[in-house]
Amino acid sequence: RCKNLSVSFWNSYWMLPSDVCGMNCFWEAAFRYYYMKTHPSEKMHLAVVACGERLEETVTMLRSAIIFSIKPLQFHIFAEDQLHESFKDILDDFPYEGKVNYTLYPITFPTESAAEWKKLFKPCASQRLFLPLILKNVDSLLYVDTDILFLRPVDDIWSFLGKFNSTQIAAMAPEHEEPRIGWYNRFARHPYYGVTGINSGVMLMNMTRMRRKYFKNDMTPVRLQWGEILMPLLKKYKLNITWGDQDLLNIMFFHNPESLYVFPCQWNYRPDHCIYGSNCKEAEEEGIFILHGNRGVYHDDKQPTFRAVYEAIKNYSFGDDLVHSLLQPLELELRKTMHTYCGRVYKVFIKQLTKSIRDLYARRSKGR
Repeated sequence: RCKNLSVSFWNSYWMLPSDVCGMNCFWEAAFRYYYMKTHPSEKMHLAVVACGERLEETVTMLRSAIIFSIKPLQFHIFAEDQLHESFKDILDDFPYEGKVNYTLYPITFPTESAAEWKKLFKPCASQRLFLPLILKNVDSLLYVDTDILFLRPVDDIWSFLGKFNSTQIAAMAPEHEEPRIGWYNRFARHPYYGVTGINSGVMLMNMTRMRRKYFKNDMTPVRLQWGEILMPLLKKYKLNITWGDQDLLNIMFFHNPESLYVFPCQWNYRPDHCIYGSNCKEAEEEGIFILHGNRGVYHDDKQPTFRAVYEAIKNYSFGDDLVHSLLQPLELELRKTMHTYCGRVYKVFIKQLTKSIRDLYARRSKGR
């Protein structure tokens, strides 16, 4: 009976008009259309850093990026040497259809301080700070943590680059929407951006601007470039930072707030947005765009709503029908999580995913 209800729900939803989400969706879609028309052959660059037991998680993230994206993707995968062969074996079997390329890189830090950077917060996490210096020929880049899942095309967050004003060099989401449960505003012993800080798990960068910019700081009256400011920041604050490289980014953008574009919480939706009650209004209205399973929630039973989405994408076989092989089974699993706070708002986990699948099939139909 539950299965029949589920099928009925999705079949009826599929027939809803394309403007079901209102004028916000309309204008957002119009901007994406304009951006894609004016940047038709642009390749999107996506970077991730994988160390330790992060192989499966990283591959699942890459799968989610491939499923919905429109323009070509270039993956920059920074991984420990022992993971390279496994990545090659898996990625070479993906049905890229000529739209995806990848490059594997070793984990590298400045020689004189490599050990210190490598052990900061989590193994290899601070590698992201050095991407503008390593990928010197890449103009713009989307960095994501391994525990990210894309529920709509990468193209859509990539289009934020076109919204940057002349001073903005990067885009991130707030660390918290609700100050009463915010970490930075309650516990931080260092400067941080805005009211509740920023989360660096999803970070869109214009790296050409980052390499050129001279940053204000609290260490010297002289402004410093990206490659000059990192080690002095670490030396000054290393005893006061808890979240490693994310804290350093918060300090940097505290002193240079004009350089940051802040995107809404549904572009970096984490357990904190629902485990104490729903506090991401944009996700309630439009659904989750990018899911961030920090706190290890993809791999334990503490937040089964997050784990259900992860397992659904991990187990999806390229080429299978997305409605019957991904969407409907996922909706059934999510219904089982309604005893949790996140489960009570489970529809935000599938609202955008539903639209992304419908849009994908519409594009395929037009392309025939």
